[in-house]
Amino acid sequence: MSKMSILRVSILAVVLTANSLHAGSLVEQKVLDAIKSRDLSVVHLWAPWCSNCQAELKNGGWLKMVKDNPNVKFYFVSVWNDGGDGKSMLEKFQIADQPNVTILADPGPRRGENKIKQFAGLPLIWIPTTWIYKGGDLRYALNYGEVRFPMLQQFLEDSKSEWSHKGEPKLEE
Repeated sequence: MSKMSILRVSILAVVLTANSLHAGSLVEQKVLDAIKSRDLSVVHLWAPWCSNCQAELKNGGWLKMVKDNPNVKFYFVSVWNDGGDGKSMLEKFQIADQPNVTILADPGPRRGENKIKQFAGLPLIWIPTTWIYKGGDLRYALNYGEVRFPMLQQFLEDSKSEWSHKGEPKLEE
């Protein structure tokens, strides 16, 4: 291989790596911008191949949750899925076309050392993972396993409050 060919391949590798890193940061930045809203936001990290994620979809919990909470913004972010967004699976369960749902995909690989281990500044060790935000503040983080939808609904209700304890008496030590 000539020096010119090696240089071209090296430049191409750098460009592809930069594009991949930049694309991941664009998805993450979109979520970071969205969760700053004063409204409630749910960030759901999932993948269509994941059996736990599939179980959440099959039982109809996500569709009911999205429909019962039209003022909450839901972000379905497919991770560890080699850049696929899983939209066809979300369409199958009538979630994709809901007005309060945004579908995104992290471009990173599914397996190996290069898969993302952090998203929006939080560790990502398992899917499904579900986070609830209000005004940029993380209110609840469900970082392991399937969501129980009555519990998620309660977390949404609790997150509507300002969580202020001003004026309450302090406990004696």
